[in-house]
Amino acid sequence: MKRSEWAPTLPSLAWLAVFVLVPLLIIFVIAFRPTLPAGGVGEGWSLDAVRSLADPAYPKLLWRTLWISAATTAACIGIGLPVAFCLAKLPPVWRGRLLLLIVVPFWTNFVIRVFAWQQLLHAEGPVARTLRALHFLGENDRLLGNATAVVVVSVYTFLPFAILPLFAAAEKFDFGLLDAARDLGARPFRAFRSVFLPGIRQGIVTAFLVVFVPMLGAYVVPDMVGGTDSQMIGNRIAQRNFNDRNLPAAAALSGALTLMVLGPMLIRRRGKEAQP
Repeated sequence: MKRSEWAPTLPSLAWLAVFVLVPLLIIFVIAFRPTLPAGGVGEGWSLDAVRSLADPAYPKLLWRTLWISAATTAACIGIGLPVAFCLAKLPPVWRGRLLLLIVVPFWTNFVIRVFAWQQLLHAEGPVARTLRALHFLGENDRLLGNATAVVVVSVYTFLPFAILPLFAAAEKFDFGLLDAARDLGARPFRAFRSVFLPGIRQGIVTAFLVVFVPMLGAYVVPDMVGGTDSQMIGNRIAQRNFNDRNLPAAAALSGALTLMVLGPMLIRRRGKEAQP
Protein backbone atom coordinates (compact mmCIF):
# COMPACT_ATOMS: atom_id res chain seq x y z
CA MET A 1 0.00 0.00 0.00
CA LYS A 2 1.30 3.45 -0.95
CA ARG A 3 1.91 6.11 1.71
CA SER A 4 -0.76 8.34 0.17
CA GLU A 5 -3.32 5.57 0.79
CA TRP A 6 -2.56 5.18 4.50
CA ALA A 7 -4.25 8.43 5.63
CA PRO A 8 -7.78 7.61 4.38
CA THR A 9 -7.37 3.97 5.47
CA LEU A 10 -6.25 4.63 9.06
CA PRO A 11 -9.72 5.50 10.47
CA SER A 12 -11.16 2.22 9.15
CA LEU A 13 -8.17 0.25 10.43
CA ALA A 14 -8.45 1.92 13.85
CA TRP A 15 -12.18 1.14 14.01
CA LEU A 16 -11.56 -2.51 13.12
CA ALA A 17 -8.73 -2.79 15.62
CA VAL A 18 -10.71 -1.28 18.52
CA PHE A 19 -14.09 -2.90 17.90
CA VAL A 20 -13.11 -6.22 16.24
CA LEU A 21 -9.52 -7.29 16.92
CA VAL A 22 -9.29 -6.16 20.55
CA PRO A 23 -12.59 -7.86 21.60
CA LEU A 24 -11.47 -11.04 19.80
CA LEU A 25 -8.15 -11.02 21.65
CA ILE A 26 -9.96 -10.50 24.96
CA ILE A 27 -12.24 -13.47 24.20
CA PHE A 28 -9.27 -15.74 23.44
CA VAL A 29 -7.46 -14.59 26.60
CA ILE A 30 -10.53 -15.26 28.79
CA ALA A 31 -10.82 -18.75 27.28
CA PHE A 32 -7.51 -19.63 28.95
CA ARG A 33 -8.49 -18.27 32.37
CA PRO A 34 -9.93 -20.30 35.28
CA THR A 35 -13.54 -19.92 36.41
CA LEU A 36 -14.28 -18.69 39.92
CA PRO A 37 -16.64 -20.85 42.04
CA ALA A 38 -19.11 -17.95 42.30
CA GLY A 39 -18.80 -17.19 38.59
CA GLY A 40 -16.58 -14.85 36.67
CA VAL A 41 -12.95 -14.97 35.58
CA GLY A 42 -10.19 -15.95 37.98
CA GLU A 43 -6.50 -15.13 38.06
CA GLY A 44 -3.82 -17.20 36.37
CA TRP A 45 -4.18 -19.58 33.45
CA SER A 46 -6.13 -22.78 32.90
CA LEU A 47 -7.06 -25.14 30.06
CA ASP A 48 -10.31 -26.28 31.69
CA ALA A 49 -12.50 -24.15 29.40
CA VAL A 50 -10.69 -25.38 26.30
CA ARG A 51 -10.93 -29.00 27.49
CA SER A 52 -14.69 -28.53 27.98
CA LEU A 53 -15.00 -28.28 24.19
CA ALA A 54 -14.52 -32.05 24.12
CA ASP A 55 -17.99 -32.45 25.66
CA PRO A 56 -19.79 -35.24 23.71
CA ALA A 57 -22.87 -33.01 23.37
CA TYR A 58 -21.03 -30.41 21.28
CA PRO A 59 -20.72 -32.34 17.96
CA LYS A 60 -24.53 -32.78 17.87
CA LEU A 61 -24.98 -29.10 18.75
CA LEU A 62 -22.50 -28.10 16.03
CA TRP A 63 -24.24 -30.25 13.42
CA ARG A 64 -27.63 -28.74 14.34
CA THR A 65 -26.18 -25.23 14.10
CA LEU A 66 -24.67 -25.96 10.67
CA TRP A 67 -27.76 -27.48 9.09
CA ILE A 68 -30.17 -24.86 10.46
CA SER A 69 -27.82 -22.10 9.23
CA ALA A 70 -27.42 -23.80 5.84
CA ALA A 71 -31.18 -24.36 5.45
CA THR A 72 -31.91 -20.73 6.34
CA THR A 73 -29.24 -19.48 3.92
CA ALA A 74 -30.45 -21.70 1.07
CA ALA A 75 -34.07 -20.58 1.59
CA CYS A 76 -33.09 -16.89 1.72
CA ILE A 77 -31.06 -17.15 -1.49
CA GLY A 78 -33.73 -19.28 -3.18
CA ILE A 79 -36.41 -16.68 -2.40
CA GLY A 80 -34.13 -13.70 -2.93
CA LEU A 81 -32.96 -14.66 -6.44
CA PRO A 82 -36.34 -14.34 -8.22
CA VAL A 83 -37.15 -11.24 -6.15
CA ALA A 84 -33.86 -9.59 -7.16
CA PHE A 85 -34.40 -10.67 -10.78
CA CYS A 86 -37.87 -9.09 -10.92
CA LEU A 87 -36.78 -5.94 -9.08
CA ALA A 88 -33.88 -5.34 -11.45
CA LYS A 89 -36.23 -5.49 -14.46
CA LEU A 90 -38.79 -3.04 -13.00
CA PRO A 91 -38.85 0.68 -13.83
CA PRO A 92 -36.81 2.78 -11.35
CA VAL A 93 -39.93 4.26 -9.72
CA TRP A 94 -41.46 0.90 -8.81
CA ARG A 95 -38.06 -0.50 -7.97
CA GLY A 96 -37.54 2.12 -5.26
CA ARG A 97 -41.01 1.58 -3.79
CA LEU A 98 -40.61 -2.19 -3.53
CA LEU A 99 -37.14 -1.87 -2.05
CA LEU A 100 -38.64 0.42 0.59
CA LEU A 101 -41.16 -2.30 1.48
CA ILE A 102 -38.31 -4.77 1.88
CA VAL A 103 -36.43 -2.41 4.22
CA VAL A 104 -39.49 -1.34 6.27
CA PRO A 105 -39.32 -4.32 8.70
CA PHE A 106 -35.92 -3.02 9.86
CA TRP A 107 -37.76 -0.05 11.34
CA THR A 108 -39.36 -2.34 13.93
CA ASN A 109 -37.41 -3.75 16.86
CA PHE A 110 -35.94 -7.18 16.11
CA VAL A 111 -37.25 -8.80 19.31
CA ILE A 112 -40.76 -7.45 18.68
CA ARG A 113 -40.78 -8.99 15.19
CA VAL A 114 -39.72 -12.38 16.55
CA PHE A 115 -42.31 -12.08 19.34
CA ALA A 116 -44.97 -11.42 16.67
CA TRP A 117 -44.00 -14.69 14.97
CA GLN A 118 -44.18 -16.40 18.35
CA GLN A 119 -47.80 -15.29 18.65
CA LEU A 120 -48.60 -16.28 15.05
CA LEU A 121 -47.22 -19.79 15.53
CA HIS A 122 -48.68 -20.26 19.01
CA ALA A 123 -50.81 -23.37 19.56
CA GLU A 124 -53.91 -21.13 19.74
CA GLY A 125 -52.70 -18.68 17.10
CA PRO A 126 -54.34 -18.04 13.73
CA VAL A 127 -51.89 -20.18 11.74
CA ALA A 128 -52.31 -23.26 13.95
CA ARG A 129 -56.11 -22.87 14.00
CA THR A 130 -56.26 -22.60 10.21
CA LEU A 131 -54.06 -25.66 9.70
CA ARG A 132 -56.16 -27.67 12.18
CA ALA A 133 -59.34 -26.63 10.39
CA LEU A 134 -57.82 -27.88 7.13
CA HIS A 135 -56.68 -31.08 8.90
CA PHE A 136 -53.03 -30.35 8.11
CA LEU A 137 -52.17 -30.18 11.82
CA GLY A 138 -53.16 -32.59 14.56
CA GLU A 139 -54.71 -31.52 17.86
CA ASN A 140 -51.50 -32.29 19.77
CA ASP A 141 -49.10 -31.00 17.12
CA ARG A 142 -47.29 -27.72 17.70
CA LEU A 143 -45.70 -25.20 15.34
CA LEU A 144 -43.37 -23.80 18.00
CA GLY A 145 -40.53 -25.47 19.83
CA ASN A 146 -38.88 -27.18 16.85
CA ALA A 147 -36.17 -26.59 14.25
CA THR A 148 -38.72 -25.87 11.50
CA ALA A 149 -40.02 -22.85 13.41
CA VAL A 150 -36.44 -21.63 13.88
CA VAL A 151 -35.75 -21.89 10.13
CA VAL A 152 -39.03 -20.17 9.14
CA VAL A 153 -38.56 -17.21 11.49
CA SER A 154 -34.85 -16.96 10.64
CA VAL A 155 -35.67 -16.82 6.92
CA TYR A 156 -38.09 -13.95 7.60
CA THR A 157 -35.42 -12.21 9.69
CA PHE A 158 -32.49 -12.55 7.28
CA LEU A 159 -34.30 -12.42 3.93
CA PRO A 160 -33.69 -8.67 3.36
CA PHE A 161 -29.96 -9.24 3.97
CA ALA A 162 -29.98 -11.70 1.06
CA ILE A 163 -32.20 -9.68 -1.27
CA LEU A 164 -30.17 -6.46 -1.11
CA PRO A 165 -26.78 -7.83 -2.32
CA LEU A 166 -28.53 -10.01 -4.90
CA PHE A 167 -30.41 -6.99 -6.21
CA ALA A 168 -27.22 -4.88 -6.26
CA ALA A 169 -25.59 -7.52 -8.49
CA ALA A 170 -28.71 -8.07 -10.65
CA GLU A 171 -29.08 -4.32 -11.25
CA LYS A 172 -25.68 -4.31 -13.00
CA PHE A 173 -26.42 -7.42 -15.05
CA ASP A 174 -26.89 -7.04 -18.82
CA PHE A 175 -30.31 -8.62 -19.44
CA GLY A 176 -29.61 -8.57 -23.17
CA LEU A 177 -27.51 -11.67 -22.55
CA LEU A 178 -30.67 -13.56 -21.56
CA ASP A 179 -32.36 -12.52 -24.80
CA ALA A 180 -29.31 -13.69 -26.73
CA ALA A 181 -29.37 -17.04 -24.91
CA ARG A 182 -33.06 -17.54 -25.75
CA ASP A 183 -32.42 -16.59 -29.37
CA LEU A 184 -29.80 -19.36 -29.46
CA GLY A 185 -32.37 -21.90 -28.28
CA ALA A 186 -32.02 -21.88 -24.50
CA ARG A 187 -35.23 -22.23 -22.53
CA PRO A 188 -35.98 -19.47 -19.96
CA PHE A 189 -34.91 -21.55 -16.96
CA ARG A 190 -31.74 -22.73 -18.75
CA ALA A 191 -30.88 -19.12 -19.60
CA PHE A 192 -31.55 -18.08 -15.99
CA ARG A 193 -29.36 -20.88 -14.64
CA SER A 194 -26.50 -20.72 -17.16
CA VAL A 195 -26.32 -16.98 -17.85
CA PHE A 196 -27.97 -14.98 -15.06
CA LEU A 197 -26.67 -16.91 -12.04
CA PRO A 198 -22.98 -16.87 -13.15
CA GLY A 199 -23.40 -13.18 -13.97
CA ILE A 200 -24.37 -12.30 -10.39
CA ARG A 201 -22.02 -14.80 -8.72
CA GLN A 202 -20.45 -12.16 -6.48
CA GLY A 203 -23.87 -11.11 -5.21
CA ILE A 204 -24.71 -14.74 -4.39
CA VAL A 205 -21.45 -15.14 -2.46
CA THR A 206 -22.12 -11.93 -0.53
CA ALA A 207 -25.69 -13.01 0.25
CA PHE A 208 -24.39 -16.36 1.48
CA LEU A 209 -21.87 -14.74 3.82
CA VAL A 210 -24.21 -12.10 5.29
CA VAL A 211 -26.82 -14.76 6.12
CA PHE A 212 -24.82 -17.89 6.96
CA VAL A 213 -22.18 -16.30 9.19
CA PRO A 214 -24.61 -14.39 11.49
CA MET A 215 -26.86 -17.47 11.64
CA LEU A 216 -24.01 -19.52 13.12
CA GLY A 217 -24.08 -17.32 16.22
CA ALA A 218 -27.83 -16.67 16.36
CA TYR A 219 -29.53 -17.32 19.69
CA VAL A 220 -32.56 -14.98 19.98
CA VAL A 221 -34.71 -16.77 17.38
CA PRO A 222 -33.95 -20.32 18.64
CA ASP A 223 -34.51 -19.13 22.21
CA MET A 224 -37.92 -17.56 21.47
CA VAL A 225 -39.48 -19.95 18.95
CA GLY A 226 -37.33 -23.08 19.31
CA GLY A 227 -37.11 -25.77 21.96
CA THR A 228 -34.48 -27.85 23.71
CA ASP A 229 -34.01 -29.92 20.54
CA SER A 230 -33.41 -26.86 18.35
CA GLN A 231 -30.81 -24.96 20.38
CA MET A 232 -27.74 -23.73 18.56
CA ILE A 233 -24.21 -22.83 19.60
CA GLY A 234 -25.29 -19.25 20.26
CA ASN A 235 -27.81 -20.48 22.86
CA ARG A 236 -25.12 -22.52 24.63
CA ILE A 237 -22.78 -19.51 24.68
CA ALA A 238 -25.55 -17.35 26.17
CA GLN A 239 -26.30 -20.06 28.75
CA ARG A 240 -22.66 -20.33 29.79
CA ASN A 241 -22.40 -16.53 30.00
CA PHE A 242 -25.66 -15.43 31.66
CA ASN A 243 -26.97 -18.48 33.52
CA ASP A 244 -23.80 -20.34 34.56
CA ARG A 245 -21.59 -17.23 34.73
CA ASN A 246 -18.86 -19.44 33.29
CA LEU A 247 -17.21 -16.78 31.18
CA PRO A 248 -14.13 -18.84 30.18
CA ALA A 249 -16.37 -21.64 28.82
CA ALA A 250 -18.44 -19.08 26.92
CA ALA A 251 -15.24 -17.49 25.56
CA ALA A 252 -13.88 -20.90 24.51
CA LEU A 253 -17.07 -21.67 22.59
CA SER A 254 -17.05 -18.20 21.01
CA GLY A 255 -13.40 -18.57 20.00
CA ALA A 256 -14.04 -22.00 18.49
CA LEU A 257 -16.99 -20.59 16.53
CA THR A 258 -14.84 -17.69 15.30
CA LEU A 259 -12.09 -20.03 14.11
CA MET A 260 -14.67 -22.26 12.43
CA VAL A 261 -15.96 -19.26 10.45
CA LEU A 262 -12.63 -17.59 9.66
CA GLY A 263 -10.63 -20.75 8.92
CA PRO A 264 -12.26 -21.71 5.59
CA MET A 265 -12.34 -18.06 4.50
CA LEU A 266 -8.60 -17.64 5.13
CA ILE A 267 -7.79 -20.93 3.38
CA ARG A 268 -9.87 -19.85 0.38
CA ARG A 269 -8.10 -16.49 0.29
CA ARG A 270 -4.68 -18.15 0.48
CA GLY A 271 -5.66 -20.46 -2.38
CA LYS A 272 -6.68 -17.50 -4.53
CA GLU A 273 -3.42 -15.66 -3.82
CA ALA A 274 -1.42 -18.77 -4.69
CA GLN A 275 -3.05 -19.05 -8.10
CA PRO A 276 -0.93 -17.63 -10.96
